[in-house]
Amino acid sequence: MELALATWPELGERVDVVVLPTGSCEQHGPHLPFSTDAAIATAVVDRAVARLRAAGVHAVAAPPLPYGASGEHEHFPGTVDIGHDALHAVLLELGRSIGRWADRLVFVNGHGGNAPTVSAAVGRLRHEGRDAAWVPCEIVWGDAHAGRTETSLMAAIAPAAVREDRAEAGATEPVEVLMPRLRTGGVRAVSPNGVLGDPAGASAEEGEQLLAGLVEATVEAVLAGHPDVAGRLRVPVPA
Repeated sequence: MELALATWPELGERVDVVVLPTGSCEQHGPHLPFSTDAAIATAVVDRAVARLRAAGVHAVAAPPLPYGASGEHEHFPGTVDIGHDALHAVLLELGRSIGRWADRLVFVNGHGGNAPTVSAAVGRLRHEGRDAAWVPCEIVWGDAHAGRTETSLMAAIAPAAVREDRAEAGATEPVEVLMPRLRTGGVRAVSPNGVLGDPAGASAEEGEQLLAGLVEATVEAVLAGHPDVAGRLRVPVPA
């Protein structure tokens, strides 16, 4: 069920869990759209909510938050950065409002730059007595930005939005090596084309596999996870 397309009688008086994707509007190299992070988080949420509803959970997919904290990308035209303070305020008010008619709220975050603020907002909501948590769209071995990982995911989610003929490698050093220059000069200081990684080898087939893994992790986290000190849902590891 999508909140944006539902009516209030269809929603009912109480919802078990609202799952809300958070993303960004930021450059993703010469071959991926500004909406990449939001598109990936939305695809994960839509599939996860369908799985949750099939399992008997009254879950609802909220419309995505398409803006985030993207200051490291603002040297590229088209990037829209609302900053951490504004993002924190928006997430708080979303949580407070949704909490009036839903038992739980889970943010699914598609932009790594949002993570500390999503965590802080969830912490505040939990301190206020609201059942809020978050999960990341995280591929542990994936490259950092607009490389093979995100290109494969977008090839599966929105193939028409991928400009395959413009795909090219960017800065391929590990992020921890790039971080000092990233902090002082942003992404453009280390990668003139805006890519951190290499999209070579990306495919829709790989993207579907990655997406399935993200959906599985999200469903498992919502059903069985417990928030850690940062409000992130963690699934207990079997003994």
